[in-house]
Amino acid sequence: MDLWVSAVLIVFVALLIDRFIGELPNRFHLLRWIGNVVDFLDRRVKNRSSRKTRIAGFLSYLLVFFIFWTIMMLICTLLRHSLSGYQWEIAGIAFTLGEILWIFAVAFMFKITFAIYSFRKHCMPIQKDLREGDIQAARGKVQMIVSRDAGSLDKEHITSACCETISENLVDSVMSPTFYFGVFGMTGAIMFRCANLMDAMWGYLNDRYGKLGFFVAKFDDVLGFLTSRMSPAFVALASRVFGYEYKGVFKAAKEEHSKTPSPNSGWPMTAVARAMRFSMEKKDVYVMGDGDLPSIEDVTRCYKLVERVSLLFAMLVTLPLFVFVGIQVHVFIEDRIFDLLGMIL
Repeated sequence: MDLWVSAVLIVFVALLIDRFIGELPNRFHLLRWIGNVVDFLDRRVKNRSSRKTRIAGFLSYLLVFFIFWTIMMLICTLLRHSLSGYQWEIAGIAFTLGEILWIFAVAFMFKITFAIYSFRKHCMPIQKDLREGDIQAARGKVQMIVSRDAGSLDKEHITSACCETISENLVDSVMSPTFYFGVFGMTGAIMFRCANLMDAMWGYLNDRYGKLGFFVAKFDDVLGFLTSRMSPAFVALASRVFGYEYKGVFKAAKEEHSKTPSPNSGWPMTAVARAMRFSMEKKDVYVMGDGDLPSIEDVTRCYKLVERVSLLFAMLVTLPLFVFVGIQVHVFIEDRIFDLLGMIL
């Protein structure tokens, strides 16, 4: 089977898995296992103030990346280079059982590094609680998707928190992992996902993590630099196609992105706020956008917009990148791993 055909199938299968199957149970999810390893390393760092702590943080990232990259790439390599004796041909396309299993394995591994539809599943129960007037239950659920204290949030700030999380994760959960997959194959997706998760766990400016999380915080900022600044263009495009407000999206993103503490998260958030024509507020931190805070129904409109932006990005950026670049890089790395295994075994 031609590599470009395999590349197209991998991307489409991954998108279908995300849409119709969704996330693995937490105890089996890649992020949970990465988090477990990061917690293990965290508990073994005793001196948090030494200059060597930054080196420990850098080496911790390399170790976490190497563990999960090795496991996933070994699985891909062994599948593609095995079962080659079982061959079929359909519509003039020849393929082997190993190739089919490899396509599904790479698609599945790619899928667990991104999430397009997961936030509707988090937000729908919150919306249900708000419609029923159970604000305490809504606060408990929104606390699971934001880092701020949700115990005193009113209805408008709960819906704002939902929209902030949805729009911020356009870059972190979709555009960045799929972009780096497009360029470097699974190596790129794992590289970003490890950095992003470790930043979420260690990227705090306090005595415990100020030095330990220094590298992952900066590396995550670097990896998200380009994709965050691409996000307003795709928000504007999706808004134009699907009937949202597209005028002023670039202007709003340029003027207001610096309101967030993160150098990257403000770009998609301000773009989405403008496209939705509402404001989003994190008390005592920022207010972005014009208009009222989001309504319950605005949360639905928000995640649908972000889903459509994500699909446009996957079709216009991820797919062509992976077809022409990423699949070649991915297969080259697999072949070198297989050569190495042959030398060892």
